[in-house]
Amino acid sequence: MVEMAKKTAHFRLVVKNGKGYLEKYQESIQTRDVFTVWGILQLLRKYPGKVPDLEIMFDCNDKPVVPMGLYDGPNVIGPPPVFGYCVDRWSQDIVFPDWSFWGWAEINIRPWENLLKDIKKGNEKIKWNDREPYAYWKGNPFTALTRLDLLKCNASTTHDWNVRLFSQDWIKESEQGFNHSNLADQCTYRYKIYIEGYGWSVSEKYILACDSPTLLVKPRYYDFFTRSLQPLQHYWPIKENDKCKSIKHAVDWGNNHQQK
Repeated sequence: MVEMAKKTAHFRLVVKNGKGYLEKYQESIQTRDVFTVWGILQLLRKYPGKVPDLEIMFDCNDKPVVPMGLYDGPNVIGPPPVFGYCVDRWSQDIVFPDWSFWGWAEINIRPWENLLKDIKKGNEKIKWNDREPYAYWKGNPFTALTRLDLLKCNASTTHDWNVRLFSQDWIKESEQGFNHSNLADQCTYRYKIYIEGYGWSVSEKYILACDSPTLLVKPRYYDFFTRSLQPLQHYWPIKENDKCKSIKHAVDWGNNHQQK
């Protein structure tokens, strides 16, 4: 059953008697596989002898690779145990924390444990009432049509949807020493927008960590913790097909009910 996933997997992981063994099949995007394996090794070190023997395949791409229904039937054992970073309602991948929890070297993002402390300090710099009274998003808009559609909501000379959007050029940013991409400095607006890219986006946890309501554009994909999030408790849902009006309504309501 495991062998069925070999075509798409980036590596095979075997845990035997508390030790990890790795067989690499193909290169991943950047160093995703390296940081993912590093996270697994930390798990084995933190819980010596407690991780059961197992054998899995791991896919390091942005989208799930085990479609629902493909492995059904009387002569099929079941779907292969493929771990990945996200899944949707039409897939059967097993979700696992993404590589950036242990660092993303290419864009200067430190491990989550350390970065979260910095974000919390950044939250304390400006009280929520004193933050810019708009919805904020910064990222690469060219990874998905839905992000390009979001750009239409940006403020113009003729209309203001209470949205402030900024395009992130990572190549230019790397050349300038990442001086304008510190996630701990991006909690200065009252509201923050989460929107998917090519697949789900690692930005979700950083956005949620800001002490600002998250305006979450209806997603297709979810990672290992997204299914636990509740609308109007952890985020404000935004309509995917009517983003501008939906965001403006959320911002206007929040600004008019600041005590809530």
